[in-house]
Amino acid sequence: MRAQIIELLAERGLTLEDVGNLVLQLQQKYNNGLSLNDCTKAVYEVLSKREVQYALFTGIALDILAEKKMLPEPLQQIVETDEPLYGVDEIMALGITNVYGSIGLTNFGFLDKQKVGVLARLDKEEKLREKVHTFLDDLLAGLAAAAAAKLAHSKVAEGNILSNGTELPAVKS
Repeated sequence: MRAQIIELLAERGLTLEDVGNLVLQLQQKYNNGLSLNDCTKAVYEVLSKREVQYALFTGIALDILAEKKMLPEPLQQIVETDEPLYGVDEIMALGITNVYGSIGLTNFGFLDKQKVGVLARLDKEEKLREKVHTFLDDLLAGLAAAAAAKLAHSKVAEGNILSNGTELPAVKS
């Protein structure tokens, strides 16, 4: 199913590297030597989670149906215009961010507000009414946030060192 998601993203003009770039922007100042390849690999690994796949399938399908004007009213208008009080798109994305803990929440909030990288492009396409990305932009931000959280957890676990440089005491079994 992960391959189907990657293909669906490609049909929407996106690559895993696009999402990997978002992850790199979130994590590079906290993780020396982090590469785009590391970040893209983390995105690929997050995509192995079934709940992430289901969220992406559902959200992208709703965006596509809205583009084709196939949703029932008032949902059609709500999704097509990305109604600010709708919030279902953010809730689905938050489900993805929580896969690797609460750090994903802050990463998501940053991406959702700043619209950096590929998110800026999606936002522009939506404002120009070229495409509907009501769900996709938030889901990609959630995916990037989860991948960044995965990398953050891996970095800490690899050396038992807190982000401020404090070494954790050894745990006796």
